[in-house]
Amino acid sequence: MIYDLKERVLLFSKQLLRYIKTVYITDINKNIVNQVLRSWTSIGANYCEANGASSKRDFANKIYICKKESKETAYWLELLSEITNTASAQLENIIKESKEIARIFNKIAQSFKNKSPQNPVTSKL
Repeated sequence: MIYDLKERVLLFSKQLLRYIKTVYITDINKNIVNQVLRSWTSIGANYCEANGASSKRDFANKIYICKKESKETAYWLELLSEITNTASAQLENIIKESKEIARIFNKIAQSFKNKSPQNPVTSKL
């Protein structure tokens, strides 16, 4: 199990890209595939930005975006699984990992909410 979140997100991104390369693109699934790629690559980019944040508030905002995008990715992956009509162990593992990473970002975002009386993540968004 990888405990370095940056490494875990990068590894997952690589696994997802390898899987997406195997998906036969049709008119029906092309938008879903594009959404998966956009939402997931946003997570990696925002997590890198969070690690270089200029303030706690900036860090919290980037983590909140990671949380939202990871939940969105899990949603798109579930739809992709449904329309590909294939019981792929690889896709099931990808969906499981995306949900675990979403829970990690959710926990990090909650820790900011619990530490401050005024939530720095959601105020003024």
